[in-house]
Amino acid sequence: METALPLPLVVHETPTWLVLDKPAGWHTVRGKTEAGVGGGGVLETWLAEHRPDLEDLPESGLVHRLDRDTSGCVVVAKDAATHDDLSRRFREGLGVRKFYLARCVTGLREEGSATLFFTSRHKGSIKITVKEMGDARDAGRFRWRVLSRDRSRGDVVELELIGPGKRHELRGGCAFLGHPLVGDELYGGVAAAGLCLHASQVEIDGERVVAAKPRWAEA
Repeated sequence: METALPLPLVVHETPTWLVLDKPAGWHTVRGKTEAGVGGGGVLETWLAEHRPDLEDLPESGLVHRLDRDTSGCVVVAKDAATHDDLSRRFREGLGVRKFYLARCVTGLREEGSATLFFTSRHKGSIKITVKEMGDARDAGRFRWRVLSRDRSRGDVVELELIGPGKRHELRGGCAFLGHPLVGDELYGGVAAAGLCLHASQVEIDGERVVAAKPRWAEA
């Protein structure tokens, strides 16, 4: 018998937007490439059922997405004007900051940043190609700092996406640097109970919201 997934949790709410803590295993939106792939719930459906005030908004107010196996902060707009504004700002990386926790193969230097180029998927795979050089339109930048080290379990690292972000930027980027995430077998990480990637904090116009750490992120 499959274990029921934890439910989403509202961790912060303002008059115009709110933040959900998405459990790992939940898709963000419905659609051919999201719902029904690998099981799990769908945030868009959950919001439509539990927040009827949002059901007339595109994707029940969701303004950005997380991969199914990534947990943490997801921002939801509460009205059409806010949805349009925040969706644009998340796409363009304007006035928003996104922080993640990851556990990855040990050895990253204490802190640093990287600018890499993320292009098409590998044929027949969802894996993204990562290169050191490329077209400016494909550039993605992130910075990191190591929070704790563990040679056997992997290091816990805080990552910040700089700008809008690219698909699989942190997963592919860390793997390209030689330190794939624990549980991320797609990019060469060691097998684990789940992907060790958590959207830990989101900041909008200086207002920062923090989601509780998953157990794997404890030192």
